[in-house]
Amino acid sequence: MSTVIDKAVEALAKRLPDGFSPVAKFVIEGEGSIIADAQGVRAGDGPAEVTLSADLDTFRGLFEGRVNPTVAFMQGRLKVDGPMMLAMKLGSALS
Repeated sequence: MSTVIDKAVEALAKRLPDGFSPVAKFVIEGEGSIIADAQGVRAGDGPAEVTLSADLDTFRGLFEGRVNPTVAFMQGRLKVDGPMMLAMKLGSALS
């Protein structure tokens, strides 16, 4: 497991202290993926109801609060696979 993913899990866990229901996946291009569900946030891969994909810089900005999720999506820097309502729920948690 990469230190990038470890740090991303730590940052995301702070943003989602109670986890996320249903299951969400964050794919950091070239690094790996993170799962957030009712049990919490952890490194891993698997099926999810909504998947957010972006490069490392975009996710770093999201997790640090410097990048607005809606703006990143509109600019094509953040891709969503799954229901937009779940992505918006995640976006609210990250903002």
